Amino acid sequence: MATTATLDQIYTLLYSDVSDPFSILGGHEIKHDGKKVISIRCYEPEAEKVYVVEKSSGKEFEMEKVQKDGFFERIFLDRDQLFDYKFRKIFADGREVTVYDTYSFQPVISEEDLYLYNRGELHYAYNSLGSHPREVNGVKGILFAVWAPTARRISVVGDFNNWDGRFHMMRRRGSSGVWELFIPELEEGEIYKYEIFTSKRQVIVKMDPYAFSTELIPNTASYVYDLETYKWSDKEWLESRKDKSYRTGPVSIYEVHLGSWMRTAEGKMLSYRDLAHNLVEYVKDMGYTHIELLPIAEHPFGGSWGYQVTGYFAPTSRFGEPEDFMYFVDYCHQNGIAVILDWVPAHFPKDAHALAWYDGTCLYEHADPRQGEHTDWGTLIFNFGRNEVKNFLLANALFWLDKYHIDGLRIDAVASMLYLDYSKKDGQWLPNKYGGKENIDAIDFITYLNETIGRYYPEVMMIAEESTAWPRVSSPVHLGGLGFGYKWNMGWMNDMLRYMSQDPIYRKYHHNTLTFSILYAFSENFLLPLSHDEVVHGKGSLINKMPGSTWEKFANLRLLYSYMFAHPGKKLLFQGGDFAQSAEWNNDRSADWHLLNYEPHNLMHNFTRDLLHFYKNTPSMYEVDFDYRGFEWLDFNDWENSIVSFMRKDASGRKLLICAFNFTPVVRRGYRIGVPHEGFYSEVFNSDAGIYGGANIGNIGGVWADHWGVHGKDFSLPLTLPPLGAVFFSYELPEEEKAPEEAVEPEVAVAAEPSDSEQAPKKVIAKKKAASAKKKQEDKAKPAEKTKKS
Repeated sequence: MATTATLDQIYTLLYSDVSDPFSILGGHEIKHDGKKVISIRCYEPEAEKVYVVEKSSGKEFEMEKVQKDGFFERIFLDRDQLFDYKFRKIFADGREVTVYDTYSFQPVISEEDLYLYNRGELHYAYNSLGSHPREVNGVKGILFAVWAPTARRISVVGDFNNWDGRFHMMRRRGSSGVWELFIPELEEGEIYKYEIFTSKRQVIVKMDPYAFSTELIPNTASYVYDLETYKWSDKEWLESRKDKSYRTGPVSIYEVHLGSWMRTAEGKMLSYRDLAHNLVEYVKDMGYTHIELLPIAEHPFGGSWGYQVTGYFAPTSRFGEPEDFMYFVDYCHQNGIAVILDWVPAHFPKDAHALAWYDGTCLYEHADPRQGEHTDWGTLIFNFGRNEVKNFLLANALFWLDKYHIDGLRIDAVASMLYLDYSKKDGQWLPNKYGGKENIDAIDFITYLNETIGRYYPEVMMIAEESTAWPRVSSPVHLGGLGFGYKWNMGWMNDMLRYMSQDPIYRKYHHNTLTFSILYAFSENFLLPLSHDEVVHGKGSLINKMPGSTWEKFANLRLLYSYMFAHPGKKLLFQGGDFAQSAEWNNDRSADWHLLNYEPHNLMHNFTRDLLHFYKNTPSMYEVDFDYRGFEWLDFNDWENSIVSFMRKDASGRKLLICAFNFTPVVRRGYRIGVPHEGFYSEVFNSDAGIYGGANIGNIGGVWADHWGVHGKDFSLPLTLPPLGAVFFSYELPEEEKAPEEAVEPEVAVAAEPSDSEQAPKKVIAKKKAASAKKKQEDKAKPAEKTKKS
């Protein structure tokens, strides 16, 4: 009997130029010669014979080889309806296989999901697109789905079909641009790519944008990987995270590049599991609260540090498999450490195997290079105006929070997203529809992203690396903001490093650089970074930015860190900075841990550890970071001596921390700082302590405030300020003396027992209070003494 297929159908199949192979292959109930028949077709170029095997009876029916290149068909005249079947294929070399017919399965992805995807609203798109183990009609296999709207034909290729695009051609799902194929009996662990026959009749081979795992670089194929098999042990952490408020809690972030934090003696990178134990032990000992990882999504070039991503849904295979990274995050959580990821939605590289020109057209990027390319970086810009692109990025952000339990995302290069003219000259960019330079599509995406994340994961930190004066970056969207929780304070970082690099003799001429940040400190929810960007590309290490002799360099660095941790805002420090690594960061080798064998670096390491623990245990330093009521200048005018002092307050307003900073190498004795209350102020931290390599110049445990008013206060402390040093003093106001209206957000106050160093002996304090009260009564009858400044 002649075939029921048309010649056009056969030849589109033979030339692999078909968008709906299901309309040709598989089983069909059709009219043939005026009769209803059952036609079952198969395309198998390598087979000598193919049999249809009826599953219910086991009967076999040989198929006719209609076309010599491998088109087989069997027509059943005596069947009323299609039946369940398999194929038995016999090859020239004698091999035989019995398999399910790929083209006998109906579509899996729902029409609703496709509709939402085209609208940009399929938030968990990674559960539909990509590759997923599925069971369809009782048959296990792998579902593949990819978005490529202009392709003429797409095939799944891999070892399982000898990378031959004639097999496993996918089905186009209507006008959605999505192609899908369920391949029965395929298992997890297969490597694959998509072979795409473009609208220009070119054949290109691409990795899966939604792949959960990839081959080890330099290979670039995707792996079928099941993310549902790992057994998490961080339920307690996730539950407690919902009740945490990082805004009123301590946040000290350790920024880490996993490939260079620590390596073996042979220079090999550690695995995710080795890093989990080594890194978490270190972070806990130091007192950090968070780990922030430079991008770990798959990237081909190590020198990009992960900022040129090709596999957005795949943790890099350099350190192990996805389950190994899950173990890393899980172990962090079990040890009370939050994990933040650097996330890169601003741009992507031009690598031929990845997103660039994905279906032969500018799919994820703009076609016009004035909109679609960062010439400085050699990368492409996402087309934020395209729903499916926005859906890709939004789903990717949710993916890391959902599948990997990530606690926060630091969004890289936000400024480059907000401005159409970012790093471009006239003529290299196109204005928006209103003639402005704002990227309206990107702004819409950012606000939609933050609103959506806030709806699903309100406790997760969303942090913007935004380097301009764009307003309200960390304000809610409904109040006109971008919706981030936090913004990197790049202005503070630049000003402080510029100020600290000055020789102390000239710092008085740059005093405003030191104090300027407080003018805008509460306009955003700021995070103070001393990040990887400041110790590369010829900028030198932090310790070598400090002027002077070796002793002065280390004293200056201790002073910088002290000022940073006392300043309003959350904190971030890059690896190596905590022990004053001398060399610039090199991503190809380990941090210089051997420096801990040398006393200055070891003592600096001890200092940073103590500062981190002191910060974490002192509510005045973090509870009111984003409100002016948690900060008060005591004196910022002493530019001549390069000295500043201020007060930090906890949420109750009762626990005060007096912070004084001397940015010159001159010891200041009897230096008066005004304070609001009488009593004993315990010296609780001194950057010049001998145990840190300092000269042990300080205030022998604390100072009593006396009735010498300065700086607009009724009392003052006669302090000894160490050279290039910071000293902190603790004072707790008795509850009966605290006016309720002075409290700041009392509902988030954190109860904490004062340490021994925060208290003088009770009897001495009581005696001093009595004497002070008596003197206060006597002073009422005397004229006020003229205040003066030391």
